[in-house]
Amino acid sequence: MILFLINIVLALVWTVVSGSFTFLNLVFGFLLGAASLYLIRREIGTAGYVSRFFRIGALFLLFIRELLMSAWRVAVLVLKPKMDLKPGIFAYRLKVDRDFEISLLANLITLTPGTLSVDVSEDRSTLYVHAIDCSDPEASRADIANGFERKILEAFR
Repeated sequence: MILFLINIVLALVWTVVSGSFTFLNLVFGFLLGAASLYLIRREIGTAGYVSRFFRIGALFLLFIRELLMSAWRVAVLVLKPKMDLKPGIFAYRLKVDRDFEISLLANLITLTPGTLSVDVSEDRSTLYVHAIDCSDPEASRADIANGFERKILEAFR
């Protein structure tokens, strides 16, 4: 967060130095500041928020992909003449442990059609998920672990 504020200050300094106070020049100054911070990332001891921005973007793209795929799967399930569904609730052991990460994971699961986060255990180690088709809970657990949870850990740690 501190790097973001430094980048904003660098962008403002750029607009003052260049003498042009337009939005486009401010954006250009922001990009110059981001590039400058990237160049000195080893000296300031962090990879910077630019790489975090790309990891959050990858999480967002994964969510869009999962949203479209699960919407298609649910539509196919509902349109079948004989719905052979086995709805159920399964427990998922969490690797994320921060409140924000748990909330984000639970919301991403709930926003994808066919799944719903029901509850989190008192010790915040287990998330209970309802699935419209819970015939293979191990596959559902693996999808969460290799998808949303892995991307959340990459983006926010």
